Amino acid sequence: MRYDITIIGGGIVGLATGLKIKTQRPDLSVVILEKENSLARHQTGNNSGVIHSGLYYKPGSLKARNCIDGYRQLLEFCETHSVPYEITGKVVVATEKSQLPQLKMLMDRGLANGLSGIRSIRPEELKAYEPYCRGLGALHVPQTGIVDYTAVALAYAKAFQDQGGEILTSHKVLNINTLNDSILITTSQEEIRSGLLVNCAGLYADKIAELHEGQSPDIRIIPFRGEYYKIKKEREYLVKNLIYPVPDPNFPFLGVHFTRMMKGGVEAGPNAVMAFKKEGYKKSDFNLKEFYEAVTWPGLQKVAAKYWKTGLGEYQRSFSKKAFTKALQALLPDIQESDLVAGGAGVRAQACDRDGGLLDDFAIRETANAVHVINAPSPAATSALSIGDKVCSLALSKIE
Repeated sequence: MRYDITIIGGGIVGLATGLKIKTQRPDLSVVILEKENSLARHQTGNNSGVIHSGLYYKPGSLKARNCIDGYRQLLEFCETHSVPYEITGKVVVATEKSQLPQLKMLMDRGLANGLSGIRSIRPEELKAYEPYCRGLGALHVPQTGIVDYTAVALAYAKAFQDQGGEILTSHKVLNINTLNDSILITTSQEEIRSGLLVNCAGLYADKIAELHEGQSPDIRIIPFRGEYYKIKKEREYLVKNLIYPVPDPNFPFLGVHFTRMMKGGVEAGPNAVMAFKKEGYKKSDFNLKEFYEAVTWPGLQKVAAKYWKTGLGEYQRSFSKKAFTKALQALLPDIQESDLVAGGAGVRAQACDRDGGLLDDFAIRETANAVHVINAPSPAATSALSIGDKVCSLALSKIE
């Protein structure tokens, strides 16, 4: 089997990239390889389903630019392909006086990123949006919405295939060799020759880059598990739409929050704990090799030294429903431990450099015959079509 371009990873970024390439160059043969027997099984299929507005991201950053453009493209695609979504709006709530300057900074960022209608609201105004929420001040962000990203990803896959693209599931990549005129990709099913490689492997993006380049990249993907509870149906009235805390500016996670889901129900969470396996969705999941590679990475050791107190709090919430509930009560005082039932979990691919930097922005690296999407953190699902434009442009420049 020979293709002009081979994309590794059947998540939302890989599918969006394939769609963009076939749209730009329908003459090229493009295949997407997915190691699972179905698409969108990992980060795409286990996230909160939020359509992010671009509020949090530093103006001018790749995150900000891609989120705002991706938001627009996502809504257009959903309208055109009849994928259900809802623009709900959300509130970001300061529960402590020390958080008010950060709330003001978020307001400034939102305005700089072009969000219209965003406004600061007083505690009494907050009740109009979320009657059971408590805070010293808040922002209302009208652009935020909800969608089922698995449904979006499958719609991208169908559009890609309708344009002649191929998708091969159950094709785990085992080895990559660069030949004189092509790349030889050995999978669990067959060997594939390709003119160009595009790496959208998410949690395994660093390992695919290592297979291709023959050496470890200077960035390691560390898996962080986010665990959710669901609110019992009879208590879902406590949350109308989406309630978020003011995030810690030094930590790349948004903190526990409440999200009304497109598929129904309300999720509460997530926490953020290091997983002991790249795809470790359960506390008991453990892979010795992957765990060893993570804990011996100099960058993670520096992160642990810096954030150990925060990390202990996250692990406490992981093992204590009472502690998890207490964190939620900062936003929603009426929520009780008995209101929560076990929900799902997702694993986030968090890129960490050697110096202990937790990469907050998208990171793409290139070689002569490959484009590696090394880091595509939230809001990658919202931004996927915009990221796809960028990766498509880089890939086609190598072919032309």
